[in-house]
Amino acid sequence: MSGQDVVRKAGGLVSHSLRTLVTFRSAAFDTDGPRPYFINPDNYGDDLAYWLMQELRSRGVEALGEPGQEDHGWYFAFRGGGVEHDFIVGLRDGDEWLGWLERRAGFVASLFGARKRRIEGDAAVAIHAVLSASGQIHDVRWHFEEDFMAGREDLGRARPDAGRE
Repeated sequence: MSGQDVVRKAGGLVSHSLRTLVTFRSAAFDTDGPRPYFINPDNYGDDLAYWLMQELRSRGVEALGEPGQEDHGWYFAFRGGGVEHDFIVGLRDGDEWLGWLERRAGFVASLFGARKRRIEGDAAVAIHAVLSASGQIHDVRWHFEEDFMAGREDLGRARPDAGRE
């Protein structure tokens, strides 16, 4: 069972499908050139991660610690639905960004797929609220991971809780 099969949505309702991968467009964040602290030359998104954390905090969502860097961009932890999640974000192409939600899990649990299971709907709704409220972000599209990875981006929807149609 994937993390998208049974999750808790805002308001406590149970959903059988949650889109956990998001694409959006924005030229508001720095992509002018690599910084000396980037582990890869195209590791853009540190300012986006800080901004998302600030916006979540301003909405009463607990954002934890500071953003960290990974191979494809940046990640940060936050508490959604009473559970810790990671949001990973990086530049995809031009002004298009790609982000996805994972359940925060330890190393061993991650080996057994824990990062993709039981992602809380409140976590996705919190990220969506920030992205969709900004006038500097547009074309927000939420995807099921399996559709996105199979190249079916046309199946993306405007909300993470849009379910399957």
